Amino acid sequence: MKLLVVEDEERIASFLDKGLTAHGYSVEWASTGAEALQLGTGPDVALVILDLKLPDLDGLSEREFSLLRAFVGHPREVLSRRELLAMAWGMEFDPRTNLVDVYVGYLRRKIGEPVIETVRGAGYRLRIDGP
Repeated sequence: MKLLVVEDEERIASFLDKGLTAHGYSVEWASTGAEALQLGTGPDVALVILDLKLPDLDGLSEREFSLLRAFVGHPREVLSRRELLAMAWGMEFDPRTNLVDVYVGYLRRKIGEPVIETVRGAGYRLRIDGP
């Protein structure tokens, strides 16, 4: 099982790597949030251990993290507001809510505008290869 450790302090990352490897896990390390976004979308990553105080990205709230997890689980796929609401909040779609739009805005500010693309009339998608 492959784990991704996202930690900007090399000493802490090394400590986690040694301990997890000793327990039979395959460990990959990212030192920035941007690097973690690239590595974390791989199909072989089973779990991400994430430091919330990274130099380039600040820690994505519980709802932001749930929304990001929905995107990372479906890279390059267009996800409708209804699908995102169900995946990130466990809620049925309410056509009057702009909850998804608001939280997509929060994520864009933290991980970069071009990472989450708006697909007019359809929803949003996570861009892996950049704009």
